[in-house]
Amino acid sequence: MVEIVEAKFITSAPNIASAPESDEQNEVVFMARSNVGKSSLLNALTNHKGLAKVSSSPGKTRLINYFDVTMIDRDTSKKILAKFVDLPGFGYAKVSKSIKSDWEKNLTDYISQREQIKIFIHLVDCRHPDLDIDISVADFLLQTCREDQQILQIFTKIDKLNQKEQSALRKAFPKALMVSSAKKRGTHKVNKIIYDILNEEEDAS
Repeated sequence: MVEIVEAKFITSAPNIASAPESDEQNEVVFMARSNVGKSSLLNALTNHKGLAKVSSSPGKTRLINYFDVTMIDRDTSKKILAKFVDLPGFGYAKVSKSIKSDWEKNLTDYISQREQIKIFIHLVDCRHPDLDIDISVADFLLQTCREDQQILQIFTKIDKLNQKEQSALRKAFPKALMVSSAKKRGTHKVNKIIYDILNEEEDAS
């Protein structure tokens, strides 16, 4: 079983130029439309209720937030260090067009240019799986993702669907993961997949 035994906030940055320096490719980037439950999932994965601030105002966070995370495989006792990166939510932001344009450029630059990114985690509200904005983000990730990077699509708030709806969603998106932060469903599996990907990277280097 893989667990996160330590998680702490490191810094915030407005753009890639201000991102913390690092030689490791161990960044796990969490991205989602506003109000999908990104902060709640970060808190559930790290078992740390106050790690990421859950805002009642969608689109409020405009900075890239970095967290140092220590993961451990309880079976082997091997620890891995990761950097969880919380990107501002896309959509819904009540800001001027010029600010929004700069903001989106900064995120696009970060996603396409940041060498340290190993995993992109694209969160989607399970009740709205086919929104244009999520389709656009998924397409952009596929176009920009390098061979040494991986993309995980995760549907949040799965507890809001009944069994029939969950089955239909799994059939439509067979490679996606399903989680419920409120019920702590699927979070252990997500941590295990993140650990395994980073562990492969560490063993290869």
